[in-house]
Amino acid sequence: MKQHLYTKLLILYFVIGGICFLLLSSGGSYLVEKKLEKTTGTSLYRTASHIVSQDEIRQAVKNPDSQKLSLSLSSAASFENADFWIMDTEGTVLINTSEHDSDTGHIKVKDFSPSDYNEKCYSSGTFYGTFKTAHLTTVVPVKDTDQVIGYLAVHYPMKNLYESRSNIMEVMIIIFLVIYALFFSFLLVYFYRVHKPLKEILKGTQEFANGNLSYTIPVDSEDEMGYLSHSLNYMADKLNKNGEYQRQFISNVSHDFRSPLTSIKGYVEAMLDGTIPPEMQEKYLKVIAFESTRLEKLTRSLLTLNELDVKKRMMHMRRFDINETIRTTAATFEGTCSERNIRLELRLAGKELFVRADMEQIQQVLYNLLDNAVKFSNDSSSIELETTVKHGKVFVSVKDHGTGIPKESLPRIWDRFYKIDASRGKDRKGTGLGLAIVKEIINAHKQNINVISTVGVGTEFLFTLEKSK
Repeated sequence: MKQHLYTKLLILYFVIGGICFLLLSSGGSYLVEKKLEKTTGTSLYRTASHIVSQDEIRQAVKNPDSQKLSLSLSSAASFENADFWIMDTEGTVLINTSEHDSDTGHIKVKDFSPSDYNEKCYSSGTFYGTFKTAHLTTVVPVKDTDQVIGYLAVHYPMKNLYESRSNIMEVMIIIFLVIYALFFSFLLVYFYRVHKPLKEILKGTQEFANGNLSYTIPVDSEDEMGYLSHSLNYMADKLNKNGEYQRQFISNVSHDFRSPLTSIKGYVEAMLDGTIPPEMQEKYLKVIAFESTRLEKLTRSLLTLNELDVKKRMMHMRRFDINETIRTTAATFEGTCSERNIRLELRLAGKELFVRADMEQIQQVLYNLLDNAVKFSNDSSSIELETTVKHGKVFVSVKDHGTGIPKESLPRIWDRFYKIDASRGKDRKGTGLGLAIVKEIINAHKQNINVISTVGVGTEFLFTLEKSK
């Protein structure tokens, strides 16, 4: 990331601030000036219109020496902070409230044109060159009946208006600077609450991408950034554990394949080079067949696990009779059980009991559980298969009376390739994948499976299925 988002925001902040300040100091100043000009000009026009409606003004045009009127106009001029002129129709000033030009008749406005004020209340300028500085001027005619006998002109110095504009602009600039500083504080909050944690999260993702899944993102806030950080740390931890699990899985697969392959290879080479005489080859060929069976079973179990990963997304759910499925599966073990005088006792809830599940996968569960029960049962014992219905679910139990499982081994029996010590098992062909397959299938059905076992007494596996409606 060549340019950080915070840097871009900071640049944008200063650019927008500069543009806003320029607009405020130029465009804002212009708009304020025009607003003040309009407000002041309108106010002066209303004042002048009110004054010319008085009889004293008409008398003053006829008799400019009225001291009373001069004082009255001076008071109004002082209040408005302006100069009041009474002029005749020729533009000669009869009365002037300005202290600098108190004498009448000394000022004559050249090129005076009253028609300029017919369509507007006021104008700004030097009033036909009379003033050296700009003034805001309004001119109102003085009438006697319907005849114009003179004019009242009110002159407001523009410098006063400029001072008012400057005062207003100072206040506006102060407000702008306060708001600008407030937004800068928002940027600081963004930097410490968003940008900085985001940089840590990005660094963490780079570490994860480079394979360092043990890295921990040091963001522990109680907001969305903290939640994202915790989620990524959790994800990395799970991936790390999955990676360790995969390495362990590959190691176990390699070991379970290598042992029988080493035996097969060793015995075959010994036969070929004559180390094993012909009369003893039958014995070792049986060993080779035994190890080949182990490899076949291991390969079949691995393929089953691989298929389950896909079938989790596309299981063939249908209605079937679980009692009939149990009977069919139990029948496949009758020969093995007869040889060891093991009784298969079926305690099924009713003649038929329908569930909704993937029939082929549930058959695999029953087969694996029964296979385990037979392997670890004592001779002349019994295996009980039972179905019950509780709370709208079907419970299936497979219980043997055999060696049992040590308490410390119970949490690990679902792990792939996990095998309890050899003293428990009587069949070296076990792959350690049977119960892992059972767990995968039951989880895929969103059901539960539990185990209860006591060493020397026996083991019971109990799983649930959805009862068909």
